[in-house]
Amino acid sequence: MNTVTTMVLSAELRSDGRFLIAGTNPSGHAIDPEELAAVLFAWDEASSYGTFVEKNEQGLLLGPTEALSFFTAPPWLLHRNYSVDRRFSEYRDTAVFLQNTLAAGAIIPDFAEWKQGRFGWRAEHAPAWFSPCGNKWLSHVLEEAVHAPGEIGRAWDQLTAQFPALHVMGDELSVHLQETEWLQSIGWLPDVTPFRTCLQIVEPVHDAGEWQLQVYLQDREEPDRLFVIEPHQLGAQDGHTARIPVAWKEHWRRFQSDLAKCRSIFPRQQASGADAPGALRTRLTNEEAWIFLASCSLQLVQSGIHVFLPAWWEQVRKVRPKLKAKLSPNAGASRQSFLGISQVMDFEWKLALGPVELDEKEFAELVRQKQRLLKIRGHWVQLTPALFAELQEALKKTNAKNGLTLRDVMTMHLIANVEGEEQDGVDDPDEPYPLTVEVQLNAHLQELMHRLQETRKIPILPQPDSFCGTLRKYQLEGSSWLLFLRQFGLGACLADDMGLGKTVQFITYLLHVKAAETAQPPSLLICPTSVIGNWQKELQRFAPSLKVFIHYGNARPKKADFAAAIAGVDLVITSYALSHLDVQELSSITWNTVCLDEAQNIKNAYTKQASAVRDLKAWHRIALTGTPIENRLSELWSIFDFLNPGYLGSLGEFTQRFVQPIERDRDQTLIQTVQRLIQPFLLRRTKTDPAIQLDLPEKNESKVYVPLTPEQSALYETAIQDMFARMENVSAMERRGLILTTLTRLKQLCDHPALILNEITTADEASRSHKLERLLELVEEIRHKKERCLIFTQYIEMGNLLQRVLTREGYGPVYFLNGATKKEKRDEMIARFQDASLPDEERGAIFILSLRAGGTGLNLTEANHVIHVDRWWNPAVENQATDRAYRIGQRRNVQVYKFISLGTIEERIDEMMERKLSLSQQIVGSGESWITELSTAELRELFALRHDWNHTKG
Repeated sequence: MNTVTTMVLSAELRSDGRFLIAGTNPSGHAIDPEELAAVLFAWDEASSYGTFVEKNEQGLLLGPTEALSFFTAPPWLLHRNYSVDRRFSEYRDTAVFLQNTLAAGAIIPDFAEWKQGRFGWRAEHAPAWFSPCGNKWLSHVLEEAVHAPGEIGRAWDQLTAQFPALHVMGDELSVHLQETEWLQSIGWLPDVTPFRTCLQIVEPVHDAGEWQLQVYLQDREEPDRLFVIEPHQLGAQDGHTARIPVAWKEHWRRFQSDLAKCRSIFPRQQASGADAPGALRTRLTNEEAWIFLASCSLQLVQSGIHVFLPAWWEQVRKVRPKLKAKLSPNAGASRQSFLGISQVMDFEWKLALGPVELDEKEFAELVRQKQRLLKIRGHWVQLTPALFAELQEALKKTNAKNGLTLRDVMTMHLIANVEGEEQDGVDDPDEPYPLTVEVQLNAHLQELMHRLQETRKIPILPQPDSFCGTLRKYQLEGSSWLLFLRQFGLGACLADDMGLGKTVQFITYLLHVKAAETAQPPSLLICPTSVIGNWQKELQRFAPSLKVFIHYGNARPKKADFAAAIAGVDLVITSYALSHLDVQELSSITWNTVCLDEAQNIKNAYTKQASAVRDLKAWHRIALTGTPIENRLSELWSIFDFLNPGYLGSLGEFTQRFVQPIERDRDQTLIQTVQRLIQPFLLRRTKTDPAIQLDLPEKNESKVYVPLTPEQSALYETAIQDMFARMENVSAMERRGLILTTLTRLKQLCDHPALILNEITTADEASRSHKLERLLELVEEIRHKKERCLIFTQYIEMGNLLQRVLTREGYGPVYFLNGATKKEKRDEMIARFQDASLPDEERGAIFILSLRAGGTGLNLTEANHVIHVDRWWNPAVENQATDRAYRIGQRRNVQVYKFISLGTIEERIDEMMERKLSLSQQIVGSGESWITELSTAELRELFALRHDWNHTKG
């Protein structure tokens, strides 16, 4: 029961217009905001009796309108005693006055506030005690009202539509505008003057002539009635000689005041000595006309002077100047010249200003003349100082690069449409915008661009006679695409789904290259160590005519012996690990083609092997990968900088322009821009594409949920508590490391407690992990059907444990492939597992693979069950691993099992992955690093063990 019978209330108006209401008891102790809300809003149904009133640590936060209602009639409870401080009492009196003022409509816009750029109002007939904060409160209340749906908001919209001057405030208001004139311009006060003063600027009859300024008086009641004021009448002290209605002449002072305003706004318009005092010159130079059109006309309108401008001026203002690079007719004509992405193109510049195009010579002449407003070929154009500066900067950048390269041409052409759409959406011509450069392709490059963007237009080359086997149509299309890009020296990323045959497409490419060329250097293939043997077997099978040299092992040739060893061969195969260890040997050759298999291995641009690979010299570059992006957009940059160096700019430029806004804001326009830039060099087909017609069997995925054992639960809780206890006194960098370390421990713990306790036991191993128990049950079902399975894990310790337990249970031989497995051993294991002629006791039915070493490049179609014991939390990586079995050659339906420990972080992140709209299908994937950026509260929610789901076995 509440014991507080008296509360002392205080109030404070904050800078954001909200009121802070706080309460204390007679002892001076603060009353809890929840209790305060329940007492003060006990009868307020709209706030659910105080539930939805905003609160902070100090008290209640009331919006301006909410506070007005509260102070006008405080909802006191009869069984409570209240005491208020002085400011609370003042706000209560102010609220009552404001309520009556609003009811009477006795308010007026505050010109001083509008000039400061604020939506300000003041009360008329305010009493002496009324403080300035009352008008501030009034302004906040009215601002809430006009922006809220309802009658007041609709009335305000109608008013602003009728009097657009209400939208003008701050620096946009003319300094020459008086308060009375402003109130008249916004419709608050009536303007009794029967006319409006108007100016009209008239273009010269001849191009080199002077501009004319014509002054009119316009009838307010009948706007079509205009009366010309002749130049000699502009300085007259009265209007007796003017040909205007007699009744208007008594308002001649208003006209003279308007003229004085014009002279103040446009000082260059002072009359010459021959004119009467106070008159305006009616003849303007070209420079004066441009100033009048570009800036003074707007100031005049804001000051109440009506201005008639030429019909073409609005269009001229909206013109977005463009630089156009017109390529010479022969640029890109030679297909066999290995243009390359850095090839310099011959071109000439043109400046486009709406319908007018100027060449470099004409533009230079205009710059020399320094004319800002010109009539060229019957069209008016403006050349502003800002435009001159932008053009000179753009030309300087291009000249610094010794002209346009093919890289520049492709970039400008591919993103022109996206940037055009962005600019089309800009309504305000006064808003700054970047100067765009548009490239005009010649016939040769138009054909190239068309084929690069429409790969179906590329001629399909026949299967080479030296290829042993039969290629599918899409595989012929892939090899033909690689050869098409080779003609122009453009790097290519073949990003087909795993299992679609990237290997045979590259082999076909090599056979075509060998048949078409004589006396050529060898090509270089760099791949993970785990698939060197696979490549060797595939080349022997499909292209025995190719001479292949494997550069691997301790006995591999070094220095001068290397060149002699590879003389006369067609293809050298080596590993990523050796690409930087043997950089001296590999960089001494200008290779025919350098091809990266599983090119995501160079995704980290800063590693030694990525740098070494990018520095290799070659006529052509190819990347093979099923996942060009695994976690971050910067991985795409690294692959493309290998393929076409410099095409996407530097990593810093690419990160600032694309990576940060895309990964932070999911900017769809930038995503579309990146897609357009990479699309000509990236060919991706999926297994589900109807055009592929693979006729693969079905793939069924299911999640296997298992609880933790009591031992695992206790260790899980301890690990979390330890992390949060240590997190309180660490730096941001140490915090990230601590989170990732704990994350790894929890994932290992979900597999088996022995992994974090560093135990190696042989007794009761299965009973300590329900995952292991369920895995044994599943393997028993698979073996009962005489089928085979792949088991993927991230941890070598878990792989060793599984191999030991499964062998002991009688499922051997059980193979385990990881990063430490020697090439000869892994080749033997793969061959045995795939060899259907061997008896089961020799062949083996279970293949355990570490996700890093065995998740790519292998063909294990004899298995039709895939088990992910622990999750990588990256769909692209998991799918790669699954595709070791689900690929061409698979004849049976494939069943995929993903193990998840109930109530743990595994389940939480799986749920988040299901809900999360991933960019991986567009450009970007997701990894684990985001977890380190969560707040402590979010981490508690993510890591906490949910006991309601964790039904452990006793």
